[in-house]
Amino acid sequence: VQLVESGGGLVQPGGFLRLSCAASGFAFGMSSMSWFRQAGPDRELVATIVSDGFNSEYADSVKGRFTISRDNDKNILYLQMNSLKPEDTAVYYCNTPWSTLDWGQGTAVTVSS
Repeated sequence: VQLVESGGGLVQPGGFLRLSCAASGFAFGMSSMSWFRQAGPDRELVATIVSDGFNSEYADSVKGRFTISRDNDKNILYLQMNSLKPEDTAVYYCNTPWSTLDWGQGTAVTVSS
């Protein structure tokens, strides 16, 4: 099993980024998937999408700004982040909603002017 996150970087407040998570070694197309972020000691669940992509849920802090999506043909999970705020600064990770897979290295997002 491998999860490889990418797409992070430094962006100004109000800006946007698109994160990707390349998944391999498990039945990605049959798994609900989530994005998490960690800015301190705790990891926060940001967004979840079901296996077929037709339903998703978001943390209140990102609702209306972030969009989770997936490409089951390519085994890639995405997170489109718009209207970024300094409080979105964190390392972002993908996993199942129950954190059942080994964590990847994450991708760092810094929102700062």
